[in-house]
Amino acid sequence: QVQLVESGGGLVQPGGSLRLSCATSGLTLDYYAMGWFRQVPGKEREGVSCISALYGSTDYGDSTKGRFTISRDENTINLQMNNLKPEDTAIYYCAARPDRTCSSHTRVYRYWGQGTQVTVSS
Repeated sequence: QVQLVESGGGLVQPGGSLRLSCATSGLTLDYYAMGWFRQVPGKEREGVSCISALYGSTDYGDSTKGRFTISRDENTINLQMNNLKPEDTAIYYCAARPDRTCSSHTRVYRYWGQGTQVTVSS
């Protein structure tokens, strides 16, 4: 049984940092691209970052490039978020795609975590 469990969310002031983690079980990361998405009420889920299973190449959304860093440590996917802004406030989800290459389209991801809340506010 595949499980993705996010952790590390919370409340942080603008300019601060958070590190999200996604603990995976039941799948082999060598065959899955792993993505981070976020969603705010009333809006579509947005791709934040992705790490492919092919050479570990990474991709970022325009709004997070240069501030967020995705990495993989054995069975855990991490998202280091620096210089956080109020507009980064959202529920953040980890997702697994049964393909080695990244995509920003939510429909191609098969497994999802339950999400973790990130709030950036003073």
